[in-house]
Amino acid sequence: MHSAVHSAGPGHPERDAPVAVLGECVADAFTTPAVSGALGLHVLPGGGPANTAAALARLGTPTRFLGRLSGDVFGRLFRSRLTAAGVDLGAVVEAAEPSTLAVADVDAHGSAAYSFHAAGTADWQWTDAELERAARAPAACLHTGSLALVRDPGGPAVERLLTAVRPRATVSLDPNVRPLLVDPAHYRAQLARWCAAADVLRCSEDDLVHLLPDAGPERAADTWHTSGVRLVVVTLGARGVFASLDGHRLRVPTPPVTVVDTVGAGDAFTAGLLHGLHRAGALGGRLDGLGADVLHDALTAGVRLAAAVCTVRGADPPPSAAG
Repeated sequence: MHSAVHSAGPGHPERDAPVAVLGECVADAFTTPAVSGALGLHVLPGGGPANTAAALARLGTPTRFLGRLSGDVFGRLFRSRLTAAGVDLGAVVEAAEPSTLAVADVDAHGSAAYSFHAAGTADWQWTDAELERAARAPAACLHTGSLALVRDPGGPAVERLLTAVRPRATVSLDPNVRPLLVDPAHYRAQLARWCAAADVLRCSEDDLVHLLPDAGPERAADTWHTSGVRLVVVTLGARGVFASLDGHRLRVPTPPVTVVDTVGAGDAFTAGLLHGLHRAGALGGRLDGLGADVLHDALTAGVRLAAAVCTVRGADPPPSAAG
């Protein structure tokens, strides 16, 4: 039986608790024109879950980040970025391993191709004991996914955490398939289990190609609903977003913008979506009481924030986007 969230009122602990975001921080290094034979790199703090956490906090949603942060120069950059955004870092694990680095080569259309330097880095070393301590505090929602859910040795521990927190929080997942680092077959093998543990599944159109080849958003949503997830959201880039709540379909268009790059657009969308659901009191349980109007508003917040992040370089929306 689903726990009701529509009865949540002022002071309700599940509604008022923060959104906890678990996953990696990645140093996104953008190539700059070579000078005197040397390739330049402009490094910005990134990582899908960290991007979502920073954007959520800037929107005014209380946000807690659950991550393993190195003490190296990139780890200090991550802490500075998240702290400035207003993210609670009280549950962060101080990690001895180095940070993860991704080099982004952005094409003329603003799309980025990545090369990852991720072997043995801090983000993937979660233990059950670390996760139990990190996730102990109340949360309205646990959002996770991306590489932390699929890279060993920590991935299986993160998956176990989903089941552990489900009785007390909404579970949101973004697979964020990275085929250069993890075989998409690995995601496909586990996806039914993730859907059984999750209330929200957000993926991009590119993810869908890897997760369910030859399936469109409607067929994918029906498949994943059968596995247990109630809300499926597929972002379609410039064509907007498709959502299915227990089979009820919604589509929201993307506002037109001049694209600088698309880095972090999907992460920003997720932040806007969760911000809208949190503000409406729809988080904390199994999404019972979530109606089409509230969901449409949350999806609209997501596409607007994603469009805004496409107008700047890197994963952070411009300050005006939080207004």
